[in-house]
Amino acid sequence: MTRPLIFLTLVACASTASAQTAIEVSEKDFLDEMPVVLSVSRLPQRLDETPGAVTVLDRDFIRRSGARDLADLLRLVPGFQSSASFYSGAPLASYHGTFDAFSNRMQVLVDGRSVYSPYFIGSVGPGLQTVALQDIDRIEILRGSNSAAYGARAFLGVVNIVTQPTSETLGAQGTLTVGQNGVRDAQARLGWGNDEATYRITVDQRADDGLAGSNGNNQVDRFNFRSDFFTNAGDEVQLRLGNLVIDSGKGLPGNIDNPLRNSQFDSNYLQADWRRSLSPDEDLAASWSHAQENYKDEFPYSLRRFGINDTYMVSGAGKASSDTLSLQHTFRAGQATRVVWGGEFRHETITSAALYATEADFVTDFTRLFGNVEWRARPSVVINAGAMAEKSSVTGETVSPRLMANWHLAPGHTLRAGVSKAYRPPSTYEKFANVRYVWNGLLFGVNTLASGNVVPESVVANELGYLGEFPRWGGSLDVRVYREKVNGFIRQLNATTPRDYTNDEDFAIQGWEYQLKWRPWEGAQFILNQAYTDIGAAESIYGNGTVFAAPKRSSALVYFQKFSNGLDFSLSHQDSGTATLAGAGYHSRQAFTRTDVRLGWPLRWGVHAGELAVTVQNLGSPYQDYYLGHNFQRRAFVTVRLDK
Repeated sequence: MTRPLIFLTLVACASTASAQTAIEVSEKDFLDEMPVVLSVSRLPQRLDETPGAVTVLDRDFIRRSGARDLADLLRLVPGFQSSASFYSGAPLASYHGTFDAFSNRMQVLVDGRSVYSPYFIGSVGPGLQTVALQDIDRIEILRGSNSAAYGARAFLGVVNIVTQPTSETLGAQGTLTVGQNGVRDAQARLGWGNDEATYRITVDQRADDGLAGSNGNNQVDRFNFRSDFFTNAGDEVQLRLGNLVIDSGKGLPGNIDNPLRNSQFDSNYLQADWRRSLSPDEDLAASWSHAQENYKDEFPYSLRRFGINDTYMVSGAGKASSDTLSLQHTFRAGQATRVVWGGEFRHETITSAALYATEADFVTDFTRLFGNVEWRARPSVVINAGAMAEKSSVTGETVSPRLMANWHLAPGHTLRAGVSKAYRPPSTYEKFANVRYVWNGLLFGVNTLASGNVVPESVVANELGYLGEFPRWGGSLDVRVYREKVNGFIRQLNATTPRDYTNDEDFAIQGWEYQLKWRPWEGAQFILNQAYTDIGAAESIYGNGTVFAAPKRSSALVYFQKFSNGLDFSLSHQDSGTATLAGAGYHSRQAFTRTDVRLGWPLRWGVHAGELAVTVQNLGSPYQDYYLGHNFQRRAFVTVRLDK
């Protein structure tokens, strides 16, 4: 735990020594306006009045981090773990342990639209690849349960991705990245419009050779369109549509049950949003979206072990779709009270003969009613009380409440305390999976046969928090102490044949985490976070005391330095204890460290601008990522961005 602090001290001393003149910085330079977040309670709220711990990553942080995708960026958030592997379809990120190969206990939103994959058991992996990093304005990350606002999938956290308004991306932009490990990324964006409407089209590709030892050649292709309209009546209308294609290598060399092959995930979406301001303190909003997924993954399997001189085509192919309609009303009920309430209907359909042994559709409808009241009980005390009543057509009704109090005990210092309860219903696969192998009417194997006896799992989260601003020293501190009691945890019974799902352990996740920001001199910023996570039933969950869903201790340090000549230096250092994804075949992963550096040079000609940047990821030794023998090695790449 002391290593990041020592590292921080060394960097600070080195940077101070290299400065030719000390620059006096006043407290005013550090008194930035308190960020306003939109996604925690569905009300716009100051960061120190939200009902939960929130990390905000702005576009400047995203660019200077050197990350090539969102999953890699989230590893720098307290309590998060991530993987760069495409082994389960797309890189993953999770908060307080993934527990399985698909990270399905966290909600990811893109401009308010839920992007978890119904087909992949609720996985957030494909959703994290929805938009190009260059289009993101900020990311709001709630570290903790938020089913009170967003329902079933917000079980252990919410990542809300907010893209830039089209009015801020007028003109053209092009980005090209090339480097080691076959890194070959390209992005092109065009924005145009007038006072009544603005538009943006972004096309980009992210590609590399994957982790060392894996069947790499991974490629992500994206197309995204957004338009913003402003009517004479004062309405705001937004239209979005896009396409995502993930081509990834899968399988293991020499493994006849899981041979080397390529798979493809293809998704499309259409989203329309409308908002009308009825007064300065009241508005109505409506949103509709449609998304569809198609997955292709198959390989020939020899039947000689069964005495049959033929092959069987093993497939995991199928498709899914979702339609969501939501309505929301926000208003002020007196000087001390604000209210948001509304409803949502979501219709999900999954079709896969490979996974369910039938061509029939599996349909799940979610009907939701939500509300949150923000009451300023005193000038220094804010109470947030909210809940969501949710009905699943498959698993029935649940109510997820939350109560949180924020006390401004002094200017710039806030204490937070509260409790919430959340539910996660079993996915279609956990409830109805029927994976069997049939050749010419002959059944020669059943891999998974769900009994359908699983019911929603639940979590009761208690937390204490502190948010402090220290302008005299140019710093801020965010602390969260928590206990998350999980009941009826759903897991796969791997010891049985065929495999089934069951509500098994009750256990607690408890610990603490903090994030410290410090601006010691002009142009410099340090961000240090550390987390201690204790998952009480880790051994019983996995049946192996050497495997843990999350590292007990982890830390990350980020150092940004902008020099007077425009050069921009970034350094990030991650220190992680042992942790393993369940999808990695229960192979223990060693603790690892990772250090990245980035140096950017500004480019300017006339009124146009750009940047040339060199990034080196993982200066140290290769480390295991997701699967035994798959390693994240050092990679260096150059990025050129031109704006016109």
